[in-house]
Amino acid sequence: MASPAARKGLLLKADPIAAAFQDEVKASLQKCARPPKLVGILATTSAPSKSYAEFTRKQCEAHGVEFFLKTVGAAASPELGEGEGVEEAIIEANEDPSIHGIMVYFPIFGPQQDHYLHQVVSPLKDVEGLHFKFHYNLYHNIRFIEPKSLLSSVTPPSLQIESESEEPPEGTVKSIIPCTPLAIVKCLEFVGVYNRILPYGDRAYGRTITVINRSEVVGRPLAALLANDGARVISVDIDSIQEYTKRPRVAANLSSESTPVQRYNPRHVVHPSNLSLQEALAISDVVISAVPSLSYKVKTEWLKDGCICVNVASEKNFEKDVRDKASIYIPAVGKVTIFMLLRNLLRLEQYQQL
Repeated sequence: MASPAARKGLLLKADPIAAAFQDEVKASLQKCARPPKLVGILATTSAPSKSYAEFTRKQCEAHGVEFFLKTVGAAASPELGEGEGVEEAIIEANEDPSIHGIMVYFPIFGPQQDHYLHQVVSPLKDVEGLHFKFHYNLYHNIRFIEPKSLLSSVTPPSLQIESESEEPPEGTVKSIIPCTPLAIVKCLEFVGVYNRILPYGDRAYGRTITVINRSEVVGRPLAALLANDGARVISVDIDSIQEYTKRPRVAANLSSESTPVQRYNPRHVVHPSNLSLQEALAISDVVISAVPSLSYKVKTEWLKDGCICVNVASEKNFEKDVRDKASIYIPAVGKVTIFMLLRNLLRLEQYQQL
């Protein structure tokens, strides 16, 4: 008698995850007196950037958002240099009251100068959530803000506004979260990694998640987001492995009735880790990889049986047999990311009126 064939894990594309947010964006747009306007700034001849710009245009047109692509530098003329005029284009869009959101197609110059350009974009128009103000809030687990704080050129003292629900307390709004990390969180919520029975802000408690690539755009903010939601996060980069957690490393003393037990820190703390990548994968309930390399692959044999794998890179970071070990494999999150961008645009359009 032939033995039954091994059953593969589920291949889950982003479409059903994006569908709920598509309905949300559609409903929000119907309440707008006029469609919000998003400007994309393309300053290089990079094929991926051109492709993403075209994808953004199609999605905006499909969902009733006004989109204008402004080309500068080498994107506008072969006689101009890569990135030439991009800062001036950002400042012009900042000052244009008809524009509600700005996105710049990175990379342009390299990490340091691109990081500077992130700060040139007004936080009131930063649909990508890359401005320092939003990263500060994310890393300090500040979920709700006063809209007027986005007008200030300095970051105000930490305002830890407590809330037991996802709804902002009166007088506050939700801080903007970077689109791709937020899209990944929404994918994990969809597949049940987040436990909605648990209190808001701690729904990933009990999960061990490995994030491969600690970039400032995706990997590091994602690790912080997940840890601030209660997960134990193992952050893997080319030269180090770190652990992100808001749980104290030393167990609280339960014998003292006079001292309240601190179950977790108000925000995540980062520790060096002695784990190897293989050891981290062996204990991880979720593995997320965002390595921009055709040759990089996560070894299937190192994965924990039944884990959930999420590929974020444009290149496939997992081996073809990943579903032999993974219970769920999400090969791309781009379709969810675009709706996080549109949600951010709609929120910023509202914040500009407050």
